[in-house]
Amino acid sequence: MDVSEIIAVIEQYAPPAAAASWDASGVQTASFAERVDLAAVTLEASPETVRAAAEAGAGFILTHHPLSLRPRFPNRRDAYLAVLSLLLAHGITLYSAHTSLDANPRGPVRTLAQDLDLRDTEILDPFQDGADGQGPFGFGFVGNLPSATPWGAFSRMLRAALGRCPTHVCGRTPEVVSRIACCPGSGASLNAKAAQAGADLFITGDVRYHSAVEASDLGLCVLDVGHFILEEQMMRAFAGLLACELRVPVRFFPGRDPFARPESTVMHDTQGREEYS
Repeated sequence: MDVSEIIAVIEQYAPPAAAASWDASGVQTASFAERVDLAAVTLEASPETVRAAAEAGAGFILTHHPLSLRPRFPNRRDAYLAVLSLLLAHGITLYSAHTSLDANPRGPVRTLAQDLDLRDTEILDPFQDGADGQGPFGFGFVGNLPSATPWGAFSRMLRAALGRCPTHVCGRTPEVVSRIACCPGSGASLNAKAAQAGADLFITGDVRYHSAVEASDLGLCVLDVGHFILEEQMMRAFAGLLACELRVPVRFFPGRDPFARPESTVMHDTQGREEYS
């Protein structure tokens, strides 16, 4: 299958027009090879994942995170140089679907919404209308559980969906959960949007101190599940979609969460209570 054909399918789910102005979605490294016999999908182009994809015979790698957000010379012996060396040596095209994928509410970004069976989902932060009737784009989503669920039962449901407990719980946990907002990756800047949307809790990653304080001030419970897990699951789901549409085999290469996690987690909210799940 031609590289251009693979990109055309990817961009149906991650339209370039939806990407943020500061982003670097799109082709990261080109290749003189036009035909691809195996497409790889992974969260980011680390030396480990690129080497594994190259050894498997991949001629095309799709990542979520760009190789770099800013142009830079490969003038240091670091992971960036190692990845470039592998890509060029093996003639692999690297493509990033970053905010172009995040902003498409009809794409894999709503994997958690599907896992939790959320209903009546809406864009949390819409920012533009799509071209050619694709509909509005925006970041994050908010939706309703099929029925109001006690916190303990919801906590177990979320752990089953994520395979882990949240890293931090900010604000007081609600007794009952009905409406959930989520922004995969780093979405703490949308705390106020989640509160305005009437969410009982907001699931995201990379929550910093002042964002946690803001959540308490807004009366919003924010669950920091880490940057890695939601986006890893999103790209795994994207690999499944592409496997159904591309005329070449598609293989997902798992990434590695850079943060070590204990086997069990005690979740403390900012009101002093403890929650175990």
